[in-house]
Amino acid sequence: MSGEPRVIRLATRGSPLALAQARIVSELLATVWGDQIATELVVVDTTGDRSQHVPIHAIGGQGVFVKEVDAAVRAGRADVAIHSAKDLPSSAAGVDEDPERHGEPAGEPCIIAVPKRADPRDALVGSALSDLRPGARVATGSVRRRAQLAWLRPDLMFTELRGNIATRLGKVPEGGAVVVAMAALVRLDCAEKAAEALSVTSMLPQVGQGAIAVCARPDDEDAASWLAPIEDRRARIGLDAERAYLRGVGGGCDLPVGAYAVVGDDDSIELEAIIASLDGHTLVRERATGTRPEVVGAELARRILDDAGGRSLLERSGLGAAPSGGTPP
Repeated sequence: MSGEPRVIRLATRGSPLALAQARIVSELLATVWGDQIATELVVVDTTGDRSQHVPIHAIGGQGVFVKEVDAAVRAGRADVAIHSAKDLPSSAAGVDEDPERHGEPAGEPCIIAVPKRADPRDALVGSALSDLRPGARVATGSVRRRAQLAWLRPDLMFTELRGNIATRLGKVPEGGAVVVAMAALVRLDCAEKAAEALSVTSMLPQVGQGAIAVCARPDDEDAASWLAPIEDRRARIGLDAERAYLRGVGGGCDLPVGAYAVVGDDDSIELEAIIASLDGHTLVRERATGTRPEVVGAELARRILDDAGGRSLLERSGLGAAPSGGTPP
């Protein structure tokens, strides 16, 4: 019957944060299209959610939260997949890219829209950094967070942490703190829990932190046309630059790397990134500028790995990196 809304099925993990992000996408679509569309959530139970006692890097890295949600799209059970952009493996392609170029088979869901980015910063819950006593314990499952905090405060002790945000907030060590994404606290209406939001100048975020990636099959032009209006151009350019850097260093959440891009009104990009040793004793930090995100990210990866000593740092830490020269644009 004519006049019926187009139903867009959104595949998502079932965690409170994932559901909140799916609702954000649903609300954006409703704002743009009104009653022309309706959304339906397809909730996927992932291995990463079922194995919360195991460190993320030990069960497959970032992709552990992605592949099973994407499978719902590949199988036709959903039209698009909603992801935290920081969970995407570095191989995932964008809508204008060839998935096979990034190690993905043809037809693998790729990024078709990136809405406006939320706060990219890391937050401490329990205590501000300067208020932590010497030797205090900080709980985090992220090697990036651990390495940078150790660089800032070599006296701190660390303990592993997994689980959804509510679980993490309930595991603040006595006299210590837990580290979570500020965007997660905001999206779950508990931003007041943050004792301190760490500036990106002191602690670079995970690639894509605070951004939502909406993914669909590259041949699904219908989904792309419905989702295109919710994309924020500056958020997409910044994410593309950060992810190009991540591909260049060959990393994921098993490497202590971080990056953050500032995008100007003229689409100019200033990208800053780090590679650190796992213990935080050594940290390499560099910056690159330009207007083409793939070029800026790849060049910064090459500069950090080959010019600033990042490659030897990773090798001394027993960690891998991309072949010399990184990934070409």
